[in-house]
Amino acid sequence: MSSTPDNSKKSPQGRPTDAATLLKTVLAENVRTKPERLKVIIDSLVKHLHAFALDTELTYEELYVGLDFLNKVGKATGPEKDEAILLSDVLGLSTLVQLQDAKRIIEHGGTEPGLIGPFWRANHPVLPSGASVCVSHNTGPKLEVAVKVIDLEGKPISNAIVDAWQASPTGFYENQDPEQADMNLRGRFITDATGSFTFWTVRPAGYPIPIDGPVGVLLEHQERNPMRPAHIHFIAIAQGYRVLSTQIFDEADPHIDTDVVFGAVGSLVRKLSPHPKDPQSLYLEVSITLEPGETRVPKPPID
Repeated sequence: MSSTPDNSKKSPQGRPTDAATLLKTVLAENVRTKPERLKVIIDSLVKHLHAFALDTELTYEELYVGLDFLNKVGKATGPEKDEAILLSDVLGLSTLVQLQDAKRIIEHGGTEPGLIGPFWRANHPVLPSGASVCVSHNTGPKLEVAVKVIDLEGKPISNAIVDAWQASPTGFYENQDPEQADMNLRGRFITDATGSFTFWTVRPAGYPIPIDGPVGVLLEHQERNPMRPAHIHFIAIAQGYRVLSTQIFDEADPHIDTDVVFGAVGSLVRKLSPHPKDPQSLYLEVSITLEPGETRVPKPPID
């Protein structure tokens, strides 16, 4: 019985002399890695990195340009902005992983995930149902948001924690804008026995992602628009369920089909309706579906 021939080459001393034997040698150093999941990830990463370098015929100079770019991404990350998350977002990687991670929910007609993004803060103020998240004066139409958290069978989930946050009508999160009060347009709510709560806010605006760092330089090379369509962020946490972050987008935003981070997907794009009781205001209903599983709360990028 014949086996596949091994075309890799080694020197008489057993050292690699071509790409194939180099790859085998690198992978051999990963066999003792623990835990097993980390070993699987590094194996795949090494294989794809080597294939990428061969496919593009990457030069040594280009390699160091890329490594310098990654160094700059790290240096540009700080208390006000996470440049690494921003890079993952603009490459579509964040959206891809979230869609893959929530495949079961999506197949059951549940909520598509949305990016957490670089502006989620720890310790959002806990507010009662019906409260307003507007701490500063915010011009623009008032918006009431009615949220319901349910399981895969459509049953309400009580005592779920839901953080909501958004940019102001001028297109800035409060931590970016000295004109806004601390925690403006941010709130944490607890669902009642029906899995529900409401809050008042103001219609959000679209905004450009930060382009003052290396990610901005990349977008300039790509000749890409840096705009995000208007949206509101939500992250839902309930004991015994997997954490889900999502975003709801304003269908009327002019950049709805060109989101720089590819986050405006599926049913997350919604039309803001006239308020049933206040013709001067808008209304939005949001349903968030959670899947049973381990409750792993991600670390907020900003304190």
